[in-house]
Amino acid sequence: MKKRFISVILTSLVCAMTILSGCSGGTDNTSSQDNTSKEPTYGGSVVVGIQQDIDSLDPHKATAAGTKEILFNIFEGLVKPDENGNLTNAIASDYNISEDGLVYTFTLRDGVKFHNGETVTAKDVKYSLDRVAGLLDGSAALVSTFKTVKSVDIIEDNKVQVTIGSPNTEFIYSFTAATAAIIPYGSADKENSDPIGTGPFKFVSYTPQEGIVVEKNSDYWQSGVPYLDKVTFKIVNSAETALLDLQGGSIDIYPYLTDTQATQLAGQFNVSHSASDVVQALFLNNDVEPFNNEKVRQAVCFALDNDATNGFVSGGNGTVISTAMLPTLRDYYIDLNSVYGTKADIEKAKSLLAEAGYPNGFDMTITVPANYQFHVETAQVVAEQLKAVGINAAINTVEWNTWLSECYNGRNYQSTISGITCDMTPGYLLNRFVSSSPKNFINFNDEQYDEEYKKAQEATDLKEKAGHYSNLQHIITEKAGSAFIQVTPITVAINKKLSGYKFYPVYVQDMSSIYFTN
Repeated sequence: MKKRFISVILTSLVCAMTILSGCSGGTDNTSSQDNTSKEPTYGGSVVVGIQQDIDSLDPHKATAAGTKEILFNIFEGLVKPDENGNLTNAIASDYNISEDGLVYTFTLRDGVKFHNGETVTAKDVKYSLDRVAGLLDGSAALVSTFKTVKSVDIIEDNKVQVTIGSPNTEFIYSFTAATAAIIPYGSADKENSDPIGTGPFKFVSYTPQEGIVVEKNSDYWQSGVPYLDKVTFKIVNSAETALLDLQGGSIDIYPYLTDTQATQLAGQFNVSHSASDVVQALFLNNDVEPFNNEKVRQAVCFALDNDATNGFVSGGNGTVISTAMLPTLRDYYIDLNSVYGTKADIEKAKSLLAEAGYPNGFDMTITVPANYQFHVETAQVVAEQLKAVGINAAINTVEWNTWLSECYNGRNYQSTISGITCDMTPGYLLNRFVSSSPKNFINFNDEQYDEEYKKAQEATDLKEKAGHYSNLQHIITEKAGSAFIQVTPITVAINKKLSGYKFYPVYVQDMSSIYFTN
């Protein structure tokens, strides 16, 4: 098996990114001005606006996408993604996957150093992976995908072997910093206060509700980068504040522009667009009335006009979807927009509501993180659309930490509009709806779905795996686990003095490639 299966997946991803840009208005990686040809310089500092506070500096305990996009600069895994959708070697110089998909063997790169100056060893790698898998003390795995790990063994001074309990050729994606960052042996208790990794930037300071400061790692193993001496990730809690900070010059980069903001800033900043890895949906709590009724959930799906939402909120740059899979994963994505249509079917929605016992509709609440203006605007559009079928939706905007604790972790909500991110694994998004998954915040519970997911993970044949993923998408869509809306676009404002910004198929802010131009 080795790397052939993985390369097939990655080739599909890279090829499909171009296809997706065509679906999203041809805005993939476009810019109002191109600085990439200008000569880079070393030094300087930048301020990057971020939308939320972090949930943990410990890379193994961080769950929020907004945290991981920052920690990407501090930590690395054995492998890492690049901007083209390829999985490249990082702390590992090479890896091998056994033919049965059970054993992963990594050869460590020579001379990789932690930020404390110590050289990375196989002992550090084993410690890190054991911790993630819960093997240090027999506790539950810190990352759910690692619960399948049976053992982590040092087989040579520079080689580590990971054995898993069931075949899974996709497991290689779990060895990135987003899930399994390599940290120094015995450092677990210090990571949340003084995080130490091997990334291009070193941690300097963190101030709650304000931001994080990192500085250049001069001992970084990859020569030539980073260019910048210092990066400040500044927390900006509202779209209005972000716009003012950009216009006032206190923020150099802001990757979460609304379509309206992009128009306002086009003359002052380089404004670039790309497809994202974020699936936006009206997420419905399947354990809470009336959304514990499948027909009600289906009615909501028929009531939404996703074409209109994409046009109004995303300027037509999003990609309308009806399932939890990225269209960029061409070998696995199934276009199910025909199930509910991309425009509202009012009569069908009303009919289903009547069958469910709600002929006059009902009142509901949509909880939205206030710091994401994109989601707030989407909620406003959705609420108007639902009125047509008698559903009165009140919008409850909350702070990010409140949303994280009450909606995502506590599952104490009725509905919410937010986004779920994907890594480079085809099954990552679909895992969120397995009944036992700690990420299943919508409380979707379907025995057939659970069985199909298990089969998908164990399949080593590409066509067989694709068939199971197709079945999973049909189940979550037809049972209306939630009302999926679109893959959101990324629209970023970049100081015209800067260049080197890269879009990734995963949710990260890579500061190592950013530089000031002469």
